[in-house]
Amino acid sequence: MSEAEGRRRRFHLRGGPLEQAFQIYAPSAVYSVGLGALTPAMAPAATAFGASVALAAASVVLVGLGSLVANAPAAWLASRAGERATIIVSAWTGTLGALLTLAAVAGWLPVPDQTGLGILMAGFVVVGMAGAGFNLARQSYLAVAIPGSHRARAMSTLGGTIRMGLFAGPFLGAGLQTMLGLQGAFVAAVVAMALAAGLSFTIRNLEAPGRHQSPTTSGTPQPPLAAQPPVTGGVPTPRPTMRWLAREHRRVLFTSGIGVVCLSAARASRSAVIPLWATELGLSPAAASAIYGLSGLADLLMFYPSGLMMDRRGRRVVAVCCLGGLALGTALVPLTGSPWWFAAVALVVGLGNGFGSGIVMTLGADYSPPDGRPQFLALWRLQSDAGMLAGPAALSAVTGLAGLASGIWAVAAIAAVGALIFARVLPRGPGPVAEPSAEPVR
Repeated sequence: MSEAEGRRRRFHLRGGPLEQAFQIYAPSAVYSVGLGALTPAMAPAATAFGASVALAAASVVLVGLGSLVANAPAAWLASRAGERATIIVSAWTGTLGALLTLAAVAGWLPVPDQTGLGILMAGFVVVGMAGAGFNLARQSYLAVAIPGSHRARAMSTLGGTIRMGLFAGPFLGAGLQTMLGLQGAFVAAVVAMALAAGLSFTIRNLEAPGRHQSPTTSGTPQPPLAAQPPVTGGVPTPRPTMRWLAREHRRVLFTSGIGVVCLSAARASRSAVIPLWATELGLSPAAASAIYGLSGLADLLMFYPSGLMMDRRGRRVVAVCCLGGLALGTALVPLTGSPWWFAAVALVVGLGNGFGSGIVMTLGADYSPPDGRPQFLALWRLQSDAGMLAGPAALSAVTGLAGLASGIWAVAAIAAVGALIFARVLPRGPGPVAEPSAEPVR
């Protein structure tokens, strides 16, 4: 057999898992449209109930808090019911959360404004909790369905579909708001999330390596040795706990994991840095939105080149370039004094962020052990979610003490630290990141 024929045959053999994994992209894109429609309407909906500006701004954080507290339960569900069931349950839970917010905003519930505000914020938390299960299960599913040689492209494509949805969602929500008022954005969220939940039923079950099952008879085909449940004296041992995995993988969590915290912090802060500096420059809301949209478009266009580079050149070069671009672009923002220079720097920020599309999910899949994969990914997402909360908090704290420019430079410093960490700990060259301790539990 020639080398070319061998490559074609190997690709054909991967076609089944690739086709299975592709089914996950449609629900992800549609669900993200719903989340994108909901996000810009959160703060205005809170103020409509009489909330202060500070409380309305804090309402956006509730989605992140919901995700943070639900990571462990999501891992428990995925390890027992499987990724497909977790995706379906999470998508319907997100739909119910969005429906709860719609009921509050539309006035379907005859309650005082203070109670309505509480219901609205409870809905935001439920949406965040659903996102924890939805995201963890999608990542775990792709980690098993896709071979290591194509993993980064699969993860970056997943990141790209999420970005597409978040990019298109606000336009859908704005269109419905012109007809229905503020509640139009929440109608768009409910419809999109419900459609995604329905599409989730089309995802095929995928038996992951390390799934714990009862011992089979000698005449039944057995999984590969590395995929079998750990045994002690012929009896399957209990599933590994998150605490056990945290102890066994502490080296990864305190090195690459801290890099992920820095990356997530810089990314979350980016969403505030560009609008805040646009206000500092005195730009009109239309101009500020256009510049933010330009940055988001650059971010969106980079998702596939990012995955291709990760598969062919390695995770290290992409992670370092992503954080380096974020650090450079963010550090230059306070130095801009005109809309044109500001737009150019915002483009650099968007390109840097987009260049790392899928890097967090790819590294999590690389490091995750075959046995206990959902639990490890929950730990990985805990660090990512912690960064998402810590970044804006650091920006706010430093801005309050030393001004907006200093706050933005603090974010740039966080990104630079993350780049240095990844440059130090990630190996050179292509292929999944190897970790000696990332083996089945013994």
